[in-house]
Amino acid sequence: MAAVDDLKFQANPDATTISIDEPEMPKNQHGRLQEPRREEDDELLGTDDSDKTELLAGQKKSAPFWTFEYYQTFFDVDTYQVLDRIKGSVFPVPGKNFVRLYIRSNPDLYGPFWICATLVFTIAVSGNLSNFFIHLGKPTYHYVPQFRKVSIAATAIYAYAWLVPLALWGFLMWRNSKVMNIVSYSFLEIVCVYGYSLFVYIPAAILWIIPEKVVRWVLMIFSLCLSGSVLVMTFWPAVRDDNRRIALATIGTVVLLHALLAVGCLAYFFDAPELDFPAPIVPAHNGTTVVTKSL
Repeated sequence: MAAVDDLKFQANPDATTISIDEPEMPKNQHGRLQEPRREEDDELLGTDDSDKTELLAGQKKSAPFWTFEYYQTFFDVDTYQVLDRIKGSVFPVPGKNFVRLYIRSNPDLYGPFWICATLVFTIAVSGNLSNFFIHLGKPTYHYVPQFRKVSIAATAIYAYAWLVPLALWGFLMWRNSKVMNIVSYSFLEIVCVYGYSLFVYIPAAILWIIPEKVVRWVLMIFSLCLSGSVLVMTFWPAVRDDNRRIALATIGTVVLLHALLAVGCLAYFFDAPELDFPAPIVPAHNGTTVVTKSL
């Protein structure tokens, strides 16, 4: 038994414990120095978790484009997602990418379609009401609803919400073939950004009924700054690695076209000079004409 006890291991209080993880500390410290920069680039460019998103997207079976199921996926979004994206377009967060935060997980056409439709009718109806209130009380004015404003507003807004994203998507694809560092968004993501950025003009168009030109232009500039900041913070990280002049020209063109839409809608539908319609002439039964006056 004594021989067996001698074979047992006993703890030595003077022994020194050596950790095998100590040599790897300099490598970990070097990695931590690079993590903030990497996370910042991923956050701005929207490349964080992009591999995971592409993997999940590849697992989905895409239906043929001539089937109803193919287009149904573009409207597969719930109310909470739409409201969250609207909130993000009205209250943009500096330094945050709108596509990465709200769109990339599930881009949709439901929100952009109904936002554009609501904006069309809001501008058309508000423009008619504004014209009515401006000329209210004039004896020579006879109110006639201008339904053509609906078609004009629909053409302008839907053309802007579809053709400009298409041109921008094609430009980013072309620059992506020239400069490898450029991050290109999909066409559906760009349409989502433009569609949701137009929401702020809906309450602004309602307030444009106020018959004060200064108030209208102040509201327009405020709305333009909010919606334009969403576009700038979304597309600037995608072109900042390109040639400096090309990047600035791209962002300048995006802001300029956005400003032209806002200024054009306000100037045409609300500040356009309206000619006073002459009072209608009603023929009397005795052959004379009677000029009626509007009260």
